[in-house]
Amino acid sequence: QVQLVESGGGLVQPGGSLRLSCAASGSMFSIYTMRWYRQAPGKQRELVATITSPGNTNYPDSVKGRFTISIDNTKKAGYLQMNSLKPEDTAVYLCYAEIGVPNSRTAYWGQGTQVTVSS
Repeated sequence: QVQLVESGGGLVQPGGSLRLSCAASGSMFSIYTMRWYRQAPGKQRELVATITSPGNTNYPDSVKGRFTISIDNTKKAGYLQMNSLKPEDTAVYLCYAEIGVPNSRTAYWGQGTQVTVSS
């Protein structure tokens, strides 16, 4: 049974950095696509980063230049490096991954990790 386990969230001051991790346990296959979403109380879920094999990335304007998404298939994990954090980045961050082989992939969701940006 494949599970995505997130870690790295926490409390950080404005201007600080955090690195979120999303590890795929129980899988011997590669991660082909990973996305990070965030959801703040009372707001719609927002897509904040996408990476697709072989390494194409996409970000909304709200995080472009501050967030960086990456995948390391030797560790079966993905990451979201978040710099210059702002209070409006406060949310639960969830990872989504498509794992499998080139013509057969399964989608998985992580459980979420809280990021709080506050002084």
